Amino acid sequence: MPELLLHYIWQQGLYAALPQATDDGRVLQVLDPGVHNRDAGPDFSGARIRLTTLTPSGAVEAVEEWVGSVELHVRASDWYRHRHDTDPAYDRVILHVVRDSDRAVCTSQGKTVAQCVLRYPMERDYLGLLLASAREMDSPLRTMRCAKWLPDRPELLTAGWRDTLLRQRMECKREAIGRLLELTHNDWEQAFYISLARNFGFHTNSAPFEQLAIQTPLPYLRKHRDSLFQLTALLLGQSGLLDGRAGSKGSDEALLQKEYSFLRVKFSLTPVEAGLWKQGRIRPQNAPKTRIRQFAALIHRSEFLFSRLMQGSDIESLRGLFDLGQDFAPALGRASLDILLINTVLPYRYAHALSVHDTAEAERALRLMADIPAEDNSIIRQWRMLGQAVRNAADTQALLHLYQTYCQPQACINCDVAYRIFMQQV
Repeated sequence: MPELLLHYIWQQGLYAALPQATDDGRVLQVLDPGVHNRDAGPDFSGARIRLTTLTPSGAVEAVEEWVGSVELHVRASDWYRHRHDTDPAYDRVILHVVRDSDRAVCTSQGKTVAQCVLRYPMERDYLGLLLASAREMDSPLRTMRCAKWLPDRPELLTAGWRDTLLRQRMECKREAIGRLLELTHNDWEQAFYISLARNFGFHTNSAPFEQLAIQTPLPYLRKHRDSLFQLTALLLGQSGLLDGRAGSKGSDEALLQKEYSFLRVKFSLTPVEAGLWKQGRIRPQNAPKTRIRQFAALIHRSEFLFSRLMQGSDIESLRGLFDLGQDFAPALGRASLDILLINTVLPYRYAHALSVHDTAEAERALRLMADIPAEDNSIIRQWRMLGQAVRNAADTQALLHLYQTYCQPQACINCDVAYRIFMQQV
């Protein structure tokens, strides 16, 4: 049985007609299945359940309502195979939903997690239909109402509409930058530093990375910019992920912890809560500690980074400013570099140019987007399936904006594609 099917059954409440219970005999009622999480961490967050304990005679002995995360597996032992028992991110799981309860499970704190063997309709034909629905649930096509027209008429999505969508997306990012500038008292370098840190989290850890930058002001890093060791100690320590107890007394972690202890007192710093970082189901190159070391190396090697990025004449020269040097940290891959250019550098160039009324430079920032290769994600792959040409990042940014701003909220009345389809029908 695919785990995806179990996710679909849980999310859609298809178990509701059958009685549910935990392994230890408590009656389970699902008040809210929670929000499906497609990133690292527990499968559903914000779930609400009610557990009722009955006496041997069937009388109600106790009723508890819990709010937290839910994790689903085909076999309960997958909890250990995926190492959730050592990951603090799973300490907030209130219920482990399984198809086969082959063992009990515990958190990294040794606390037993309530577990339920989910009961649901078992007819083979019914499950086949559910599996097809579950796969459709994960497809962006389900919100694209124009999907049946575009494959035969891809020109309905015109070049002019793409250009408008790209400009709308850059304006949205400019507004976000403006809000950050208000918080930083119009300090462009501090705002850029926070945005760059957020995007160093590459979506999965964007929130804790942003928090790390907010709680570790740029002026403190500048004071120690000449020492990569101190920068690494400061940022890793502030992340809450530094474990000085690991290894021997003279180990890298222990030395970094000792240096951080000094710097934390010096600047009166408060570290980020370690549990905010997502570490499961992440490739090694995207691990939080690796990304933080890369961020420290970038700050160490790149004096006046913001000014230099605002002046780079072409994409290759901009990529060169992110060279970390092989002696400091694993190099950023080309795809990661391009994501930083797309989501941080070019939006800031666009916003900064307009802030000084330099429309020519703003247009140059838009044109540079077309010099970056196309992004690859599930939404862009669906647009390709609909016959849309995807040549560069200008295309992908336009199509992402179309999907997120018009398709997802079903705002077809404001979409040029829907207008053209409507005009062909009347």
